[in-house]
Formats: sequence, C-alpha cells, structure tokens
Amino acid sequence: MKKQEQEAIYEYHLHADFPDKMKFEIQSLQDVIKDHQEDMVKPHIHSFYQVIWFKSGIGKHFVDFNEYDVSENTIFFIAKNQVHAFDNNPDYEGFVIHFSEDFLVQKENDVDFFLKCSIFNNPYQMPSCCVGSGNEYKLDEYIVQMQTELKEHDKYGQEDLLRLYLKAFLIQVQRRKYELEQLNKGMAPFIVDEKRTQLIHFVNLIEENYTKGLPASKYAEMLFVSLRTLSNLTLQLLNKKPSEMIHERIVLEAKRLLLHSELNVNQIADKIGFEDPSYFIRYFKKYTNQSPTAFRKSFQ
Repeated sequence: MKKQEQEAIYEYHLHADFPDKMKFEIQSLQDVIKDHQEDMVKPHIHSFYQVIWFKSGIGKHFVDFNEYDVSENTIFFIAKNQVHAFDNNPDYEGFVIHFSEDFLVQKENDVDFFLKCSIFNNPYQMPSCCVGSGNEYKLDEYIVQMQTELKEHDKYGQEDLLRLYLKAFLIQVQRRKYELEQLNKGMAPFIVDEKRTQLIHFVNLIEENYTKGLPASKYAEMLFVSLRTLSNLTLQLLNKKPSEMIHERIVLEAKRLLLHSELNVNQIADKIGFEDPSYFIRYFKKYTNQSPTAFRKSFQ
C-alpha cells in the first residue's frame, strides 16, 4: 500500500507505483501491524476495498465515528473512501484482504452486484460480522487457496480463480451474517430482493453524485422511477425520505473532513460541492445543531 499525504484525510492506494499489477493481495494481520501500526491507528481511507479478519485478539475498531468491538473471528468490511482506524493492540492475529472494485466486478450479474453493493456499500448494515468459533474452517480453506494461487506466477486463469475464491469467501461470511440477523429479535435479514436492490442502487448513486447538489427528483429520474415511488421505497425500508439520505451523506463527508483533515471550513465546503461557504455553514448547522467549527472543536 502507498500512502498519499495531503491536507485531506490520509488515503492509501494499492500498488500505485505498479499500475499493471493485479489489484489483489492477502497479508498476515500480524505483519501489517508490525510494519504499519503507527499509521493504522490514525483515521484513514483507502481507494480500494478491505476485509479485515481478526482471528484472535480483543479490542476496538473505529469506522466512521462509531466504535465496534473486536473479538475472536470478527470480520470487518471496509468500503473504499470509508474512514476507519485500528486500536493500539499489537497482538491481533488474522488476515487482511485488499482488492479493487475492478478486480472483483467483471460484469453486472446478480452475484457481482450483491458483493459490490450489499456487503461494503451499505451504510444501513453493521460493517462487521463475528463468524464464531467452529464456523471458520471454510474461510480458512479459501484463504489457503488464495495464498497458494498467489505464489504462482503468470499461470493461466489466475485472476479468475482468485476472484472465485474471494467471492466464495464473501458469500460464506454473508450467509453467517444472515443467520445472526435472523437470531436477533426484531432484525430482519438484509436479503437482496428487488426492492432492496433498488435501494442499494440509490445508495450507490448518492455515493457517486452527492457533491453535485442533485435533488431527490433527479435521483429518481436516474433510477427510472417516480419520486413518489422512490420515497415509498426508502420510507418502507429505512423510514427515511430520499432527501434525508442525500443530506446524511453530505454531512457524513463534512464530518469526516472536519475531524480527520487539516482543511479549513471554506476548503471543505468547496470539496463537497458548496460554492458558498456561508451556505455550507448554515446547512451543516441545520442537520447537526452545531457549526462546523464547533463540531471540530468538540472532538479536540
């Protein structure tokens, strides 16, 4: 990984100096901590996706202003551009898998879309899952298969095999997530049916366009549905209006930059699409009851 140092949030890139290299790798969590712990404990983002499997160790992991417990066989799914940080525990054991979107998603079939959107790009699910003791043997098998394949050089179909092993690994984890959700009272499993697929499309469109200041009606147009249909969908599944979801994403990015970058308020306003910094300040205060400066100071 290569770190891009700038006034904004630290961003890491996969094989940035080798653009032709396959955008996929597996590392021992112990090795990653040994080599990069000083950087890992600082909030940062990636331009790629990351799976962190804590096979042993107890602690905390931080994802977008939330603190999550780490215990044996906890797996985190970190989307690109999602802010996260490790704690100071040097004794974790496990694996870290890095891959780009282009590596995983070759075509828009159901499985690819499910993996691309439901696990990583869904802000309405927990970013982690505890697979539990006794359920990890299948995952270990896929890790071994991927590690073995990576030792080969220029073998026919290598990327295809690695992609299949990675998808199999992620599907097994998502199965476990479904089982846990069904066991928890009041939590319906996040099954990707037609309505939820459309919701995920909407979430992805927000991710791609939130800096453009588009109204909810424009998103409905891009989804080829009426604004009423989109509103009914988000209200039914999340009890939120489409406009609320758009505002939440804008405010989330503002919070990320206020807490984890050296950019001033005017620069942050410009970065997330506000031509008038004064309007950005009013906008932020409307949805957080704090000015951007007060929000930043409250965490210092």
